[in-house]
Amino acid sequence: MTGTRSTIAVGFLLPTLVLLGALVVYPIGYSVYRSFFDKSGNGFAGFDNYTSVFTDDTMQTAVINNGIWLIAPVVATGIGLIFAVLTERIRWSTAFKLVVFMPMAISMLASGIIFRLVYDQDPHRGVANAVWVSVHDTFAESAGYPGAHPLPVAPLKAAGGGSFLTKQPVSASTPVQLPLVGVLPAKMPSDAKPAQAPKAATGGKITGTAWLDFTKGGGGKPNTIDSTELGLKGLKIEAVKDGKVVASAKAAPDGTFTLPAKADGAQLRLPDSNFHEPYNGVDWLGPKVVTPAIMGSYIWMWTGFAMVLIAAGLAGIPRELLEQARVDGANEWQVFRRVTVPLLSPVLGVVTITLMINVLKVFDLIFIIAPGSSQDDANVLALQLYRSSFGTDADLGVGSAIAVILLLLVIPIMIVNIRRMRKEARR
Repeated sequence: MTGTRSTIAVGFLLPTLVLLGALVVYPIGYSVYRSFFDKSGNGFAGFDNYTSVFTDDTMQTAVINNGIWLIAPVVATGIGLIFAVLTERIRWSTAFKLVVFMPMAISMLASGIIFRLVYDQDPHRGVANAVWVSVHDTFAESAGYPGAHPLPVAPLKAAGGGSFLTKQPVSASTPVQLPLVGVLPAKMPSDAKPAQAPKAATGGKITGTAWLDFTKGGGGKPNTIDSTELGLKGLKIEAVKDGKVVASAKAAPDGTFTLPAKADGAQLRLPDSNFHEPYNGVDWLGPKVVTPAIMGSYIWMWTGFAMVLIAAGLAGIPRELLEQARVDGANEWQVFRRVTVPLLSPVLGVVTITLMINVLKVFDLIFIIAPGSSQDDANVLALQLYRSSFGTDADLGVGSAIAVILLLLVIPIMIVNIRRMRKEARR
């Protein structure tokens, strides 16, 4: 009976074993074999391919980035744990879990395209920079008129560093005119008003007008306030005496401003802060932050996976243990840290290890999101495997060596996971 059953079992397993041999065992064996040959595949190269992997600068960057990527599974697991615990306390937990898990239904290709747009440098298109710029502009004053400058006939001159200075000291008896050009009418503040001549000065104060000396369609006169010309709202004006700022003011929506009497006899300066290019956010896909940015997209995708598995483990925890801890005087944080997390440790270990194996093979997101200018800075082993194995200058020897290295990196993680699973099975 035993022999018959063994034969039947082998018969049922044979198709699977053939497929595993053809699709898994043979490719692994051939990759190991090919990694010891040169680019052409005809000459034996020994360990030269492996040596080049660890000595090439591009490869070293890929290895370092793979190490950095191991942070992503820990973060995704931590966020998934928080979501799983918190969703137990809300009525609409099913809807929340559905929303968080939904990115798992999107392919890596689609997610890469989505986040390529999210990280776009232009705040008008990239969501990340739109939010970042909005927060920055809330707490930091932004320049209002980048590129603005006076005409040669204007009563202003360049003062170095991008600022402008009146050619003559100002006097309370004469209103000051500060005409500028170089600002597109469409870029003017929406609440800017038609420029007005300043009111008569009283008490020795200095008054004046700063405006955009440009009339649509032409016909305006330089250094003259025309009816359709707008005031430069928010333009900062400083009164300078002996190199020191003695007073400052900002132009009203109609361009008018007033300085105290101590500004009499000073030269007025328009500081360079008025003319800087506006803050344009962070270069998310630049060389410095491209890897963390792509990791963010990975965490967005896989947090739902971690949350669902952890929530399943959380549902299996006996509630009486949690209640007993609360009866003994433990607060919610202590219950979470000393009871919930230890009981969930097997699930947390499985999720973390699974995601670690996954990030060692990450390729799609980096290939799609990272632009060509920073792809070398975001390089990882799986991407380098593709770049080395395909294309006009492909070197299958080096590509096979990278594949073997990836296999060797995954094996220890798999062994830890298998041991953990066997330990849990014995319980």
